[in-house]
Amino acid sequence: MAGVSSVTSEELMRECEGQTLPKAFLKIVSDRGDAIALRWKRDDDSWAEWTWREYADRVARAVGGLKAQGVGSGDRIVLMLRNMPDFHVLDVAATFCGAASVSIYNSSSSDQVRYLVDHCGASVAIVEGPDFLDRFLAVRDDLSSLRALVCLALTSDTGVGSSNHVIAGRAILDYAPVDLEAIVDDCRPDDLATLIYTSGTTGPPKAVTITHRNIAWTVASLVRCINFESYAGKRLVSYLPMAHIAERMTSHYQQVFLGYEITTCPVPGEISTYLRAVRPNLFFGVPRVWEKIHGGVVAALAADPERKALFESAVEASDPIREAMAWDQATDEQLATWEFLDESGFHSIRDMMGLDQCEIAISGAAPIPAGLIRWFQAIGVPLSEIYGMSENSGPMTWEPWQIKPGTVGRAIPGCEVKLADDGEVLCRGGNVFGGYLADPEKTAEALDADGWLHSGDIGEIDSDGYVRIVDRKKELIITAGGKNISPANLEASLKAIPLVGQAMAIGDDRPFVSALVVLDPEFAPAWATAQRIEFSSLEDLATNADVVAEIESGLITVMEQFNNAERVKRVTVLGQEWMPDTDLLTPTSKLKRRGILAQFSAEIEAMYS
Repeated sequence: MAGVSSVTSEELMRECEGQTLPKAFLKIVSDRGDAIALRWKRDDDSWAEWTWREYADRVARAVGGLKAQGVGSGDRIVLMLRNMPDFHVLDVAATFCGAASVSIYNSSSSDQVRYLVDHCGASVAIVEGPDFLDRFLAVRDDLSSLRALVCLALTSDTGVGSSNHVIAGRAILDYAPVDLEAIVDDCRPDDLATLIYTSGTTGPPKAVTITHRNIAWTVASLVRCINFESYAGKRLVSYLPMAHIAERMTSHYQQVFLGYEITTCPVPGEISTYLRAVRPNLFFGVPRVWEKIHGGVVAALAADPERKALFESAVEASDPIREAMAWDQATDEQLATWEFLDESGFHSIRDMMGLDQCEIAISGAAPIPAGLIRWFQAIGVPLSEIYGMSENSGPMTWEPWQIKPGTVGRAIPGCEVKLADDGEVLCRGGNVFGGYLADPEKTAEALDADGWLHSGDIGEIDSDGYVRIVDRKKELIITAGGKNISPANLEASLKAIPLVGQAMAIGDDRPFVSALVVLDPEFAPAWATAQRIEFSSLEDLATNADVVAEIESGLITVMEQFNNAERVKRVTVLGQEWMPDTDLLTPTSKLKRRGILAQFSAEIEAMYS
């Protein structure tokens, strides 16, 4: 079990001196050349894999291919690929060239492609297949910095006219290999490793500059948090967008430094199947992933009320025991009770999820209800919440062992965290970026003269150093009566109503707070069936009087913790799930409040009329 590390940022900086991704990669290849590095599923559902040595050979060939296209120090390479082994190869190859890779979301439109490629000045773009290629071709003539456009799915060069010429993937991936050892020092610690573009929910996306030094420092800090005796053979699934710092840090950068075995899942919706096939030792998910896993279990139990009641009693009994175990305070009697509960049912539930071998489970990128963390902890899934942002290379606070549900843990080793006078969370350390690309004004807003990164989040810090995030400074609801209210806290409570899967609180300049709530697609049908309610769809259920009454009854209970001015007074029930990477949610399932307000304006106005 890990404890609080007293290491300073400067000590971590000295420990990481001279480290780069290419150097870390060659060390892992030397240490574990025959171990499995990357796994993926073929079209026929059989599994394929590369060892670290095979991975390195492909990197060497890709470096040759990139250099043949003129890629060198300081260049930017745009990647538009799903989670697949070639992403890892191309990202590492870019760093050996002294270049930085810029992964863009697979949902990016042609207009977004134009903005991102132009903004970062990419010289080469590499896309996976025809769908992504078409988005580049639609704006190809506007991409003045782009020297080469590569499509991995093509087997021969093609195109109409020189401006649309497309290079086949084999020209990059199957080039004559270069000697990686001979060029490893061409990449320096302060070179740019990647640009991470912000989601753009509050304006044009900003490009966060992340260096090799930032990455090496952050991995060294996370190693102290994770505290595994060995990282050899530890399994992870890569399935979230590589354009997001959370997935890039978890399944790519940490792999390069620590040697994880990564299985790539190109379709995020298939993650449940991959979990059961891979049995990961470490698993990261955004809150919606954990909510869906929980909803699936609850829905499965709903058909058998007696079994459901027994399971809920077991969870209730386990909760204080698991908390005592986390803090090494469990009695022998409690440990024996836990063993009995585990053998009686929890182990089989974890096995069904594919999380029976999970040693560390993480939720991040958006707030998660404390009750959901307690539920997973109670059944033996060691779920903890991590907090951070692209601007601090991913993590700022995290405690995976001694967990306090409702908090996002303590400052990661070497990172200083404090509150500003207005309660804003600030941090400083080797994980903090150097600024936004070509945007000194926004950089000055984010970084003060003393190197403190301003998160934009309001928080609290308890006597043990655990941080609780209250809300985004710019997202606080201010009612017509002048009351400042945290929507995130209300939304987390609304999702504690079993029938509710998603929620957004509304109340700016309104006389009271209302909310849109979306039915949980797993639990709601099972509950309705158990209640013998006839329905044809989730939309049908959303208008059912019994369903609405059940949610309104739950609303009274979950709002008890808030004062009268803060409470949600009225809800509108929706049946169609809000999907990630749309006008309603970011790729990591954060609410796009402006998009939701626009799409459901009629429903919102009806609650106030």
